[in-house]
Amino acid sequence: MTGKDGLPSSVVETIAGFTAGIATTLCLHPLDLIKTRLQVDRTSSSRIGGSLRVVRQIFHKEGRLTAFYRGLTPNIIGNSSSWALYFLFYDNVKDILGTWRLRCNLDSEQQRRQLLTSFDYFIASGSAGIITSVLTNPVWVIKTRMLATGFNSPGAYTSFTTGAVQILRSEGIPGFYRGLVPSLFGVSHGALQFMAYEKLKLHRTNVDSKKGQQQLTNMDFFVISSISKVFAGSITYPYQVLRSRLQMYDAHLAYRGLRDAIAQVWATEGLAGFYKGLGPNLFRVLPSTWVTFLVYENTRAYLPKVISNGS
Repeated sequence: MTGKDGLPSSVVETIAGFTAGIATTLCLHPLDLIKTRLQVDRTSSSRIGGSLRVVRQIFHKEGRLTAFYRGLTPNIIGNSSSWALYFLFYDNVKDILGTWRLRCNLDSEQQRRQLLTSFDYFIASGSAGIITSVLTNPVWVIKTRMLATGFNSPGAYTSFTTGAVQILRSEGIPGFYRGLVPSLFGVSHGALQFMAYEKLKLHRTNVDSKKGQQQLTNMDFFVISSISKVFAGSITYPYQVLRSRLQMYDAHLAYRGLRDAIAQVWATEGLAGFYKGLGPNLFRVLPSTWVTFLVYENTRAYLPKVISNGS
């Protein structure tokens, strides 16, 4: 589909996603590195105490401030390509679904104005997430391994290219797809988030149009992205808790499987047990959400204008 300025919407979506991925990585890479170190840390320490210990260790033993940007290259490659591909596929699937609904509802003016349903957005986002995960998983494998180790650690990858070569030699092609299955399970989170994000944008646009306002503001994007992230996180977070419980080294002694884990958490901790750590998790992911969507929406809005003025 081509906009009135002649620039294909798929190009705009891809560039906007690519730009958002770079901006988010540059702003929040140190937090991503600390998060990764904590995820692979097997010592039992408090969340705050563990974070401070990891920060001190990186600062004093691995090169001070520059050490917090280890693995920046694969992270930029991963985030920029992931968001670029995600929005490209997302836009195309939405276009296909919208065309199909238009043909099926030619006599309904109301449905012409609001073609896509919440389920359509869910399907489009889920499809884009699955395709993107499969295509970019090799980058995330290298990124995770680089962030999880200091540059002076035995066997640590010295660069993105070195990591790719070592994985290919020692593990073959399957090595690039470790952790793909859990990533695919996580697609549901993004699908719910974008479903809520799109419907909230549509609702806000309808409200603003009645007031004579033509486009959404940055504050609108800030609020809408926050609500959609909290919504998706609240629904899918119990899966993260259960996954963590079952991934513990002594999980086989505590639980007989997923059903038993659910039953035990419910019986001993109640509903609140499925949401342990939700607050800190949202505190970590919300800044990334804000940067991503603010940069994406602004690039998406102003890129056609810049190109149109320059031509």
